[in-house]
Amino acid sequence: MKPFPLIIAALVCVALYFVILDRESLVDFAARYAPGPTMNVPVDETALAEVAAAEAADDDRVHVTVRRSEAQVTENAVLLRGRTEAIRQVDVAAETSGRVISEPIRAGAFVEEGQLLCEIDPGTRLTALEEAQAALETAQARLPEAEAQLAGARAQLTAAAIDANAATRLSERGFGSETAAASAEAGRESALAAIAAAEAGVAQARSTIRSAEAAVASAEEEIANLTISAPFPGFLESDTAELGSLMQPGSLCATVIQLDPMKLVGFVPEAEVDRIALGAMAGARLASGREVVGEVTFLSRSADEQTRTFRVEITVANPDTTIRDGQTADILIQTAGTPAHLLPASAMTLNDGGQLGVRIVEDGIVRFVPVRMIRDTANGVWLEGLPEVADVITVGQEFVTEGVEVRTSYEELTQ
Repeated sequence: MKPFPLIIAALVCVALYFVILDRESLVDFAARYAPGPTMNVPVDETALAEVAAAEAADDDRVHVTVRRSEAQVTENAVLLRGRTEAIRQVDVAAETSGRVISEPIRAGAFVEEGQLLCEIDPGTRLTALEEAQAALETAQARLPEAEAQLAGARAQLTAAAIDANAATRLSERGFGSETAAASAEAGRESALAAIAAAEAGVAQARSTIRSAEAAVASAEEEIANLTISAPFPGFLESDTAELGSLMQPGSLCATVIQLDPMKLVGFVPEAEVDRIALGAMAGARLASGREVVGEVTFLSRSADEQTRTFRVEITVANPDTTIRDGQTADILIQTAGTPAHLLPASAMTLNDGGQLGVRIVEDGIVRFVPVRMIRDTANGVWLEGLPEVADVITVGQEFVTEGVEVRTSYEELTQ
């Protein structure tokens, strides 16, 4: 049998004896070999924690964790749900009747301003224009004749007036008969009537000219309406009228849509409409994930009767025309910056009245402060309504009420 296990067992028994039955002798023996006092005694952090815990046990105040938050000027924005809308869209229709004699242009094609879309058979319209032009030339030729007759009538009036004056003077002096004077006066009256007739003839000739000019203009406009052109550059949303189809006034030739620039249309609640101004920067995320930037170009001054919201339009560039009409968009309109606090969402709570707010500590006393959430971010929520600097309770706010005295400790902020 080996002696070492017996020796170890004996030593263990001796050690247990002194530890359990004769502990005082063991302590006295150890004290004789303890080191003397020194200035650099290491601090026992565990002991200090135990002391602090003992002191805290005597304090019956609720312990909460607070964060000292300072207000920052943050960019504010109004979030809307909207859609894209073409800057212009027109249904190009016919203004006269007739059959289409042009080949159709298929939907999706890009057309330039003034490009021919539909052409209508002129029929007898060219003949009507020639007749109107001939009538105008005839009326214009009659005007000089009528003016010449008027000039002749005025000359006859001058001669008749001279004869009448002479006959009247001779009759007054007794050198002529009253019959001759009366005859001369009748000649003057006849000349006046001839002038009136000549002036009426001139007026009639000029009226005929104006009527003929109107007929020519009407015939020319009718011919001009035979060709239907694109009012602006854009894309065709439908085929143009098919060859041989019969057009009537108001019949659709084609639908043209312009996509550059593009409008973003949203509707602002009346509580936030005053925060938006014309020219404000705005951005949007389309349903496809694409992000676009523009500025506010229109803000309605009249609310929708059903929803009590106001229409707002944002114009964005679309040079490649990849943004389509009618896409859903989440719109964010920038507004003036406001002082706010960035806090964790868990810091928010409700008071007994159901009002949203946070609890802060002032001079060791809890106070409830109502807040308004500006927006939510990955780092927390931006809240408005707090003082410039506030000690916000982040842990334990649900276990205290307003007016309660608390014991606080500050949380360590880490990036």
